[in-house]
Amino acid sequence: MKLGVFTCLLSDKSLDEALAYFSEKGIQMIEVGCGGYPGNSHANPDILLNDEKALETFKETIQKYGLEISALSCHGNPVHPQKEIAKAFDETIKKTILLAEKLGIHQINTFSGCPGDHEGAKYPNWVTCPWPEDFLAVLDYQWNEVLIPYWKETVAFAKAHGVNKIALELHPGFAVYNTKSMLRLREAVGPEIGANLDPSHLFWQGMDPCLVIRELKDAIFHFHAKDTKIDPYNTALNGVLDTEHYGHILNRSWVFRSVGYGHDYAVWKDIISTLRLVGYDYAISIEHEDGLMSQNEGLTKAVEFLKQVLVYEETGQMWWA
Repeated sequence: MKLGVFTCLLSDKSLDEALAYFSEKGIQMIEVGCGGYPGNSHANPDILLNDEKALETFKETIQKYGLEISALSCHGNPVHPQKEIAKAFDETIKKTILLAEKLGIHQINTFSGCPGDHEGAKYPNWVTCPWPEDFLAVLDYQWNEVLIPYWKETVAFAKAHGVNKIALELHPGFAVYNTKSMLRLREAVGPEIGANLDPSHLFWQGMDPCLVIRELKDAIFHFHAKDTKIDPYNTALNGVLDTEHYGHILNRSWVFRSVGYGHDYAVWKDIISTLRLVGYDYAISIEHEDGLMSQNEGLTKAVEFLKQVLVYEETGQMWWA
């Protein structure tokens, strides 16, 4: 395993400045935003696909600090019911795939997206219950008319350009948000669809990351190191389906935290050990979205915590039996 970071944390810094900082912290891999919600401050496909000198400078900067790219990320909603919005996200995904091809990277990270509830819808409709039966009709339309056809076409495009892993983050608000929906899309589209597993989104849904890891197994393509703290009072009062603004931390049922501030060493050691059990040996990419800590302190504490948790070396032979 290698300690990584999602570079959009320092989107206000140049690539060189950000990588110098990350390298000093002991980071080994970087996940680079190429557009969509993460932005493209460190890797703009419109520039890097059309300017060979800029592309070489980009690669040389990464090599300068001895870092590797774990994935190119372009999170967005490519099946948004407003066609112009969907088109923009889709173009970003396609350009990110083309940039991955140029860089010799076989993986991108994104979201599944969430369609509207019918052809003329204006906003996405995330269904959370099966009754009244209107919701089942919405799901049938979203999956069979929009989601599965879109991802079949996009996977075909990706494969044609050397990208064989599309890691979808399991995120509420999008069609793929839990174990069952992840496996449903993978079964319908193909093994190129997998997970960018982020325990923070599992914790607040009441899921056990270790059980999810065991179930997904080789469908885990990437991993986000981010924690969630459940507020027992607010959750007991209002449940976990919380639409309170992220900035209103005191009033929320749950909030994102740096690793270790939502769950302790024992929980995270179990998560890392279970990843190793199923054969995951890739990036543990820190995503810092802790509203109680600065960029520097949140990342620093996450790095220190994970260095005590990650398993870096091969096991070798079993010497005791």
